[in-house]
Amino acid sequence: MTILVTGATGTVGRNVVEQLARRGASVRALVRDPSKASFPAGVTVVQGDLLDVDSLHGAFEGVSTLFLLNAVVPDEFTQALVALNVARAAGVKRVVYLSVIHSDVYVNVPHFAGKFGVERMLEHMGFQATVLRPAYFIDNDLTVKDAVLGHGVYPMPVGAKGLAMIDARDIGEIAAIELLRRERSDVALPFERINLVGPDTLTGPEIAGIWSEVLGRPVGYGGDDTAAFERNLRNFMPGWMAFDMRLMAERFISDGMLPGAGDVERLTEMLGRPLRSYREFAAGVAAAV
Repeated sequence: MTILVTGATGTVGRNVVEQLARRGASVRALVRDPSKASFPAGVTVVQGDLLDVDSLHGAFEGVSTLFLLNAVVPDEFTQALVALNVARAAGVKRVVYLSVIHSDVYVNVPHFAGKFGVERMLEHMGFQATVLRPAYFIDNDLTVKDAVLGHGVYPMPVGAKGLAMIDARDIGEIAAIELLRRERSDVALPFERINLVGPDTLTGPEIAGIWSEVLGRPVGYGGDDTAAFERNLRNFMPGWMAFDMRLMAERFISDGMLPGAGDVERLTEMLGRPLRSYREFAAGVAAAV
């Protein structure tokens, strides 16, 4: 009984592998470059790619449960469907899939629409699946810490509706708990969607306010200029991805990323502890300066 983790060297995947290993699970990590993989003792590393069908056939041998995570790439949807078809052919019935919150609402945002398509395929292909729908990752804001610390500006165009931002470590732990719930169940569990949110729903000005309090000096909110946001992103990512991120930011502003009723309480019960907060993250960044 082995759990295969894709995206195993990424921010979330690494946490999933560590949490599963800590709980005594048999874990297999799918990676492109084994020389860059550093996992706990007992984790089996297999080389492969989600578009390399031959490597996937080998990776799925003896696997009972799949954690499916796809990076935001142009062929993300194709990668997911190839993996799911190979998994089904190998006899895998249980899947935990990392989607995104409001994937059925942000319908014009390419990577949201792609993930919603994968959710639908999981249902139609008959998998016993849990779809995890995380909100914005708190950890993403490591990319803007220089602007915050050096220029006193929080530059993400978050808007005034609010985002229920969640720590990637909490995502990884919840994913591991859900994988093991399905892996160890003696009966087929129904299809399920779970929103993954943090304890607070924060607006752009509120996030800037947290930074001001933590740093003890003013930090302003950079505003809702999504065109400028896209131009800045183009300095370090492809144009298609920068545009995708702009479309996402526009939905932040128009819709927010809001938790459903009972989401925070459900996740707190699953973890047996409070969810990590944005303030904790900001304080940790400040302490490391």
